[in-house]
Amino acid sequence: MLSKVAFIGTGGTIASLGKDQFDLLDYNAGNKRVDATSLIEHIGIQGKIAEIIPINFREIDSTALTNEDWAELAEVCSGLMDDPELAGIVIGHGTASLEETAWVLSLVLEAKKPVILTGSMRPLSGISTDAHANLAAAVRVASTPGLSGVLVVVNDEIHSPRSVTKTHTLRLGAFQSPWTGPIGYVDGPLVRMSRADKAPQPVFSYELLRELPRVDITYSHIGADGTAARAFAAAGARGIVSAGFGPGMGTPTETAILQDLIRAGLTVVQSSRTGSGLVVDSAQHKRLEIIAGGDIGPHKARILLALCLARGDNRDDIERLFLSL
Repeated sequence: MLSKVAFIGTGGTIASLGKDQFDLLDYNAGNKRVDATSLIEHIGIQGKIAEIIPINFREIDSTALTNEDWAELAEVCSGLMDDPELAGIVIGHGTASLEETAWVLSLVLEAKKPVILTGSMRPLSGISTDAHANLAAAVRVASTPGLSGVLVVVNDEIHSPRSVTKTHTLRLGAFQSPWTGPIGYVDGPLVRMSRADKAPQPVFSYELLRELPRVDITYSHIGADGTAARAFAAAGARGIVSAGFGPGMGTPTETAILQDLIRAGLTVVQSSRTGSGLVVDSAQHKRLEIIAGGDIGPHKARILLALCLARGDNRDDIERLFLSL
């Protein structure tokens, strides 16, 4: 008897149609996407691996998602958790922001069942699309007994939302977990978990996603003078994530500006632009009360900081959470 899996369609490349089968790059020009029901029919997966229940949620590019979309998506997933006949959930998602949505859901969902995010690097209509294989692999993982939590499945690899990131604009193997690697693999019908994921337990209510304050990211480079940080503060930012050099540091001028903003009441988290590795919790940053972001990348640190501020956490609470995840 086949397992039941819900498939939530949000749009993205996996649901996109180009002008012909050779349109693999500028397929968004036509802005044509199919809904979840049509996607399942197009791929022909229904009844082959699982009984799939399509849920038409959005048909947009993932760059257009908002905090409200995240809140509604989390609410839909939360409601599906209570269905005793459902083995798991698959979310079809654009790859541009897939890792951010996966991270958000891992922080707000009590995922008693597997919640699998997948997408494709090439459009559904493309001659060499990876949409079929990625959806099939995601459904297999979602159907696996004993699994739970939010996971990312792309290119026959299973990744943790905490570590996974998109590392290339075009290649099929774009999604990687730098230094840590995948936590499992899908080989045909076989789902193999090579190690346990130290997934964060849900620490926030998904309702907070509707109340996220403005948190912005500044990017360090030679000559950076803090103008961006000042502008973000003037625009109403309550927090700043600094994507700094190497071990996690900005230019001296940037750091001085961040100190001023902290004195004015903003919360600042230091991250790194390198894409992986631990941010040094330096003596200088401790003195300035800049929070070390650990090995959480800038865009995921921004989400975590915004959720903390929405909940009303103080600076010490936020620092403890960044250290514990």
